[in-house]
Amino acid sequence: MNEPRHAATHSVRDVSSAADVSAAFAASSTSGVTDLSSLLDALRASAPQRDRDGGHAGQEKQWIADAGLLTLAVPREFGGPGARWPDIYDTIRRIARVDSALAHLLGFTCLQIVSVDVWGNPEQRARYLSGTVEGRWWWGNAVNPLDTRLVASATSDGGYVLDGQKGFCSGTRGSHMMTISAHDPAAGKPVFAVVPTAREGIVVRDDWDPIGQRQTDSGSVSFTRVRVEPHEVLQRADTPYASLRTLISQQVLTNLFVGIAQGALEEARAYATQHGRPWVNSGVDRATDDPYLIQRFGEMRVQTVSAEALATRAAYALEDAWRQGPSLAAEARAHVALATSEAKIVAHRAALDVSEKLFDACGARATHAPLALDRFWRNARVHTLHDPLDYRIRDVGRYALSGTLPDVSLYT
Repeated sequence: MNEPRHAATHSVRDVSSAADVSAAFAASSTSGVTDLSSLLDALRASAPQRDRDGGHAGQEKQWIADAGLLTLAVPREFGGPGARWPDIYDTIRRIARVDSALAHLLGFTCLQIVSVDVWGNPEQRARYLSGTVEGRWWWGNAVNPLDTRLVASATSDGGYVLDGQKGFCSGTRGSHMMTISAHDPAAGKPVFAVVPTAREGIVVRDDWDPIGQRQTDSGSVSFTRVRVEPHEVLQRADTPYASLRTLISQQVLTNLFVGIAQGALEEARAYATQHGRPWVNSGVDRATDDPYLIQRFGEMRVQTVSAEALATRAAYALEDAWRQGPSLAAEARAHVALATSEAKIVAHRAALDVSEKLFDACGARATHAPLALDRFWRNARVHTLHDPLDYRIRDVGRYALSGTLPDVSLYT
């Protein structure tokens, strides 16, 4: 790994415009994938086959790194573009249109960078954020807070030894660094840290085989006498600003849903215009003149643009809160949580509905397996099970009825 360079700490995130996101793309790549447009074309071309194969998308992850996207969430003072959250989520959404699994990996790399940004001390932030830029690190995680099987035993020098395992460790396979959470039974509290994925005693298991999101590298990780050095231990802050990390995670998922709906609609349109046949009783010569098909596409578009609008609204609310830094008030943070839940509810429904209506719009021939058009629904179905929709609707309903804002939790 490259030696990190050090920089002064900051309390409020540097921000930039969409132009700075474009400027983040690497111009020195020899892979031919040097900008977002060519990256999307390359991912879309291989997405159906990779969906069938599953496994690890090493080449495609390299293309994402070559396009300069791994550093989007790194502040400028550490060498990153300091991109705004609306622009980061727009990038994630655009990738999700063609490959929601790899969009998930990029989103979760951004999330781990944020974890260091809000939980790390000045030295840790300088080391790991600058290191991400210099080393083009992919980040994985073993931070599933509901999985308490990983035990941390304190050492006399302030470090820990880890034993146990974690499940649903998105992005860890093929990563350079990882964030971890473990339970310290002696202190009765959680421990958070950053460790290199290749550290002795860490085994990343290839045991993720779901019906969708098949290339998110979300297998389990086992730890056997894994040493955590004192300088690798993060101190999770219990402040409204630090707790924005949860909402950043939830908006990653929200924008994956939006991208899935957009991608399903795009594929449906392409198939219907190129291969659609009018129904025998329609009285029209072209499928695209069928009034029922037109209505169906109208309904799908309304759902998709509604989801995008609310996701963008939530991203701007997050950006406004993020700019406030440690001075962010609890009530302001709660309004971001409400906007996030509102967006996620609509995006959740849009992803499932549009990816299913795709087949109503395209007909029986669209189920031809090599087309893999069912991947949109399968990807949506897997990710929409992340947390129950009912509890988000409950939170929104409470606010609509009594003005009660959501409490901070693992998901809000």
